Amino acid sequence: MKLHTHIKPISYLKSHAAQIVTELTQSGEPMVITQNGEATLVVMDIKSYQAHADTLALLKVLALGQRDIEQGRYRDAEDVFASIEQLDRA
Repeated sequence: MKLHTHIKPISYLKSHAAQIVTELTQSGEPMVITQNGEATLVVMDIKSYQAHADTLALLKVLALGQRDIEQGRYRDAEDVFASIEQLDRA
């Protein structure tokens, strides 16, 4: 993804909203909106946003898991499966 190809001023957003919705929905690429020459907003279609949010959630879970491992808060898989088998027998 090359954001520099999708940079538009806020005036473009105001005057081409419907066209932008169509473009972003078709391309799946985000658009950076500038105000006074500075990037201030990223606009994206809902599918891309959801995929981005899902990715961030997964990364957060992985980071939390990694932290638990580093702090010694984990059990070996064999122990977990043995515990499950004991529950099934009870």
